[in-house]
This record gives sequence, C-alpha cells and structure tokens, in this order.
Amino acid sequence: MIDNLHFEFGEIRVFENFVVVVMKEGITVKPEYNDDLADIAEKYYKGRKFGYITYRINSYAVNPMVYLKTSEIENLAAFAVVSASGLKASNLEVEKRFLKKPLKHFTSLDEAKNWINEMIENASPKF
Repeated sequence: MIDNLHFEFGEIRVFENFVVVVMKEGITVKPEYNDDLADIAEKYYKGRKFGYITYRINSYAVNPMVYLKTSEIENLAAFAVVSASGLKASNLEVEKRFLKKPLKHFTSLDEAKNWINEMIENASPKF
C-alpha cells in the first residue's frame, strides 16, 4: 500500500495500480466526492491508468449521478464492486448504465484486484 487516506465519506487505500474505497456506514455517496478521486488520480496516477475497487462492507446509498462524474476521470481504466453477500443484478445494471467504464462485481477483494490489474495491463495507454 502506498497511502491510506481518510475523508468524511470513508477511507481510500492507494495501491500501485488501484484504489480500494470503503465508504462509511449509512452515508449517501454524492457526485462532489469525485473531486477527491480526481485529485488522487492526478497525484498518484498521473500519466497512467488505474482502477477503482469499491469494497462494500458497509451499507450506504449511492446517487447514480456519481457514476457519470466518475466516468469523466480519463485515466480510470476499470471499476470493480466487491460485496461478500453478492450484489443484486438489478443494482449492477443500474450502475452500468451510468458508468462509462468497464464494471464487474466480485465476492472477493483478491479477485477484484486481479481483474483490475488485467484491465490496466490490457488498456490502451492513450487517454
């Protein structure tokens, strides 16, 4: 791990090729939180692709407009959702409609990390 960042909405763990985000229990994820993600993309991943893993160990709501803002981060290569209990297919389909990046659900963090690393390895260097 390169860094461990704390925000009002949760924690972001910065790794070489991706971030792992754990949101706080009961919050609503808002589009303005993407400003922090954009800053992290600039500081830690400038000039190269990276991945985003949301590790859903807490219960929280997401404003779907968040995904439109997240899609604007040019060097974001892929987005993984990890939830041990499984994610309803309908939830994932809604997220896919708003997020214009590859998105996949996993039940293990290790599987998500492996997929993100593969997506970065195979991503076009241009962005």
